Amino acid sequence: MLIKMNIHFHIFLCILIFYTLFYMASTLCAGFMRIEDFDWMLPFRHKITPSLSSSQYLLHVISAGITFFLSGLLFVPLVGAMVWDYSATVTVLHVIICCTVTQEFPLMWQWWLQIGSGLFLMIISGQTVAYFTCRSSNQRHRSTI
Repeated sequence: MLIKMNIHFHIFLCILIFYTLFYMASTLCAGFMRIEDFDWMLPFRHKITPSLSSSQYLLHVISAGITFFLSGLLFVPLVGAMVWDYSATVTVLHVIICCTVTQEFPLMWQWWLQIGSGLFLMIISGQTVAYFTCRSSNQRHRSTI
């Protein structure tokens, strides 16, 4: 029972880290790009028309990339070497939350490509840091203790 609560608590913290980073990154990017009409539903938008001339699309892509990269790094102190597992869980939960918020299933292949490459980036960044920092066996499986 305690292990399940611990895992659920870690998932909750990882989701909190993910969305906090998303809003921080998108707010900073919107400031740098001088976008005045900031959309607070940006993390859940999957129907933004992909165009390099669209500031909303670029804002979403850049902030998502930053979020996925930094999330992988920040998951390491929390879950140790189990970054890949929590990264996949957070990404699946993000897709479910997006579907729930927009009440639609995402059909744009560009959005799925962004999610897939973001997941790959999150796993690679987190597992690389975990490899060099979690050398002892008790840190490798921190979430199961």
